[in-house]
Amino acid sequence: MKEYTRYLTNGLRLRSEESRNHNFHLDPMLLAPLLCIVGIGLAVLYSAVHQDLSILENQSVKLLVGFVAMTLAAWLHPRVYLRFAPVLYAIGLILLVAVFLFGTTVKGSQRWLDLPGLPRFQPSELMKVTVPLTVAWFLHDRPLPPRTIEVGIALLVAVVPAILVMLQPDLGTAILVVSGGLLVVLLSGVRWRLVLAGALTVVSLIPAYWYFFMNEYQKKRVFTLFDPESDPLGAGWSIIQSTTALGSGGLLGKGLFEGTQSRLEFLPESHTDFIMAVIGEELGFMGVVTLIILYVLVLARGMHIAVQSGDTFGRLAAGGLTLTFFVHVVLNIAVVSGLLPVTGAPLPLVSFGGTSAIAILVGFGIVMSIHTHRGWR
Repeated sequence: MKEYTRYLTNGLRLRSEESRNHNFHLDPMLLAPLLCIVGIGLAVLYSAVHQDLSILENQSVKLLVGFVAMTLAAWLHPRVYLRFAPVLYAIGLILLVAVFLFGTTVKGSQRWLDLPGLPRFQPSELMKVTVPLTVAWFLHDRPLPPRTIEVGIALLVAVVPAILVMLQPDLGTAILVVSGGLLVVLLSGVRWRLVLAGALTVVSLIPAYWYFFMNEYQKKRVFTLFDPESDPLGAGWSIIQSTTALGSGGLLGKGLFEGTQSRLEFLPESHTDFIMAVIGEELGFMGVVTLIILYVLVLARGMHIAVQSGDTFGRLAAGGLTLTFFVHVVLNIAVVSGLLPVTGAPLPLVSFGGTSAIAILVGFGIVMSIHTHRGWR
């Protein structure tokens, strides 16, 4: 009798704890590293903008909106995302087309929309969330691994918005959009012969993209990657100053607010695309490693949630959103380190920018929703 009572009591206690966690909906093990990344980002951003309090306040408000949106996204049931994923995708395509008709041009790129009553935003950032969701929706009730025709349709879902984004032009975001769909397809267990065939197809199309679609300034960035000293005061300036800033920080850095590359304005876009160089200069190797560890913790937790989701849609959506985030991180670090041409991809949750941060946090809100409602089907 005592054993039965103890078993019943423990069961009720565990059920109560599970209920509280599900009501709260935010996963602490995922939220903690995200908050740490945001904290480091705000500190370094404050330094990169020469301690301009107005910019710091602006970014803080955007991040606060992002965390509120993340909480709401975590509260919604995964069934909502499964049902409305194609609707969100269609809205995203409409907004991308609207950019060409009514978009605002900044520094030669037409990427932003100014809608009445709303702050300026980039529809392309929203597609980094909707594309993985839509591909997961398409594949979730089909036998896996998917057939060739299904793989083709899934990739088409990713390629169409990526082409629209690339024409803005925004190659960095286009890569991330198509990566989101491609990663979901890979997670679905696609056969390796299809992966190989796809890779060969992409390689064969590179010359056509180079000659017919790539802008001259993008071609120049590729040439500059291999020899930045060929144009040290032009196209090579960003890479030279970025690697100089990273190397000058040493092990522990020069100290927060003590960096010279950004403070003396040698480093371009120090508060957006090249903010990792500011971290390397001011916080040193240890600061960069700390930030990378936090990103890896986010990756590990997100993939754990994907594996434990208990249903195909949750596994594909959570895995796709998490891996897209990590590809975003790797892309930025590779550019800042001089391993890839400049693409314009900011450092997630660290660089200045509202739409990108909000979209990323909404994505992780969806991942948390999948975790707290695991096994719902």
